[in-house]
Amino acid sequence: MTALLPPLHWLRDYKLKALPHDVVAGVTLAAYAIPVSLAYASLAGVPPQYGLYCYLFGGLAYAVFGSSPQLAIGPTSAISMVVGTTIAGMAGGDAQHWAEIAGLTALVLAVISVLAWVFRLSVLVSFISESVLTGFKAGAALTIALTQLPKLFGVPGGGSHFAERVWVLGRQLSDTNWVVLAFGLAAIALLVAGERFLPGRPVALVVVVLAIVAVSLTPLTALGVQTVGILPQGLPPLHRPALRAAEVDGVIPLAFACFLLAYIEGVSAARSLAKQHGYAIDPRQELLALGAANLATAFGHGYPVAGGLSQSVVNDKAGARTPLALAFASATLALCLLFLTGLLQNLPTVVLAAVVLVAVKGLIKIKELRHLWRVSRFEFAMAMVALLGVLALGILRGVVLAALITLLLVIGRAARPYVASLGLIPGTRRYSDLKVSPDNEAIPGIAVVRVESSIMYFNVDHVREEVLARVADVAEPLRGVVWDLSSTPYVDVAGAGMIAELARELAAPPRRAALRLVDARARVRQLLRAEGLEQHVGPIGRTDSVDDAVRELTARSG
Repeated sequence: MTALLPPLHWLRDYKLKALPHDVVAGVTLAAYAIPVSLAYASLAGVPPQYGLYCYLFGGLAYAVFGSSPQLAIGPTSAISMVVGTTIAGMAGGDAQHWAEIAGLTALVLAVISVLAWVFRLSVLVSFISESVLTGFKAGAALTIALTQLPKLFGVPGGGSHFAERVWVLGRQLSDTNWVVLAFGLAAIALLVAGERFLPGRPVALVVVVLAIVAVSLTPLTALGVQTVGILPQGLPPLHRPALRAAEVDGVIPLAFACFLLAYIEGVSAARSLAKQHGYAIDPRQELLALGAANLATAFGHGYPVAGGLSQSVVNDKAGARTPLALAFASATLALCLLFLTGLLQNLPTVVLAAVVLVAVKGLIKIKELRHLWRVSRFEFAMAMVALLGVLALGILRGVVLAALITLLLVIGRAARPYVASLGLIPGTRRYSDLKVSPDNEAIPGIAVVRVESSIMYFNVDHVREEVLARVADVAEPLRGVVWDLSSTPYVDVAGAGMIAELARELAAPPRRAALRLVDARARVRQLLRAEGLEQHVGPIGRTDSVDDAVRELTARSG
């Protein structure tokens, strides 16, 4: 139960001196969440107060099941954009139907998360590479920014995809409302300055308050500055989304895409905080916590939520010691919903656009892209494919494309592993890759090879061809082949069969060469022995080294 419900552990050791820190962190997080959640709700296409509901209920549920003391749960820019752009084609313009689909998406996401927790699929979800994710986030940031730029310029915007939105915005720039643009740029300047000089502080709330005061005391609305309007007062009634998954075509792919984004972003943020504070998180428990948070938001008029790095940094820098800070944040938001919603009536929508634009700029990691370009052009190309895929196909399909790209990368590398030719390191009895170290000494008449991967049914043909190619590179008449298995963690039955067949082929005329296997791991040795390999390659011991096998073959041929 302690593993299932982490509060049973940390509440038992809770120190009262940590309480003021958690209270301050909770209030600070709530202050940060108010403008951000309203802005992200507009991205998702749901009423502004739904963003507050996400923080209110998602945070409480995560506090019960989460394994990170500082991770903060709420709506994120990428998920909000995925929800908004995808549901737009499902709801048919019906705002109530839109909101119900958003809640249903959170419910389906919760089910997916719990199933992933039950079947221990946290490792599989982590297969999406950081390089592909970097490109995806940059593409998502550009897509999100383009949806907010019309609000910044005070024009209607339009278009169903990135290129069309750029074209429509370009044609509408002549109709820019300069008052709205100036107001938005001022908000952006204050937000950027706050990020730089007051990191981790709820600067966005201060900007929101100043904007509300300005609109309330001046005739800005008459000049075209639009406002949020009246928000419903009070807490939402709890109920299950009225729709079922079978009734909404496409909701399951949408929920799965949100699940991938939510889990990857949440675990990445949690691991970053854990590294800073010297503790460990439980990636599998995070699946259960993600499911609980989205289940709570589904019943509380919300939409999919995740652990985001920006809100978690705010929570951490404000002094959060335990997930109790999330409970205080939820309590603060509940009080705001009960008594303070009227104060948000004059909040300009252009300020919410400014909040989103400043938030998503952090998704474009120019430094990381430069690093990929310098270190690996292939990884950089994959990042660019993901980026362009998001721009061309949209964020939802971009998520799927990023997952497929990573899967193909993993399969491709596993199917075509590197096979090294080894040479003797001068002055030692050790061997390493001749390609990497050309000063190594090749052994006359003996091919020494090493496959740097597992040997399985889908790569046996490639491995066999590569080994034979290394054998063909031996200049003098072939005496034998030494196969170093130290970099091969697993060999399946097909791999063992290929090695046996290769041993017979090498032993047959005209080669008449012996094959020796050395440095095999325990389980690999067991399988190879069980498959009868020793009658083809000799004893497969745990003490023989590459040098021992080379000396044995040299003496034998002599």
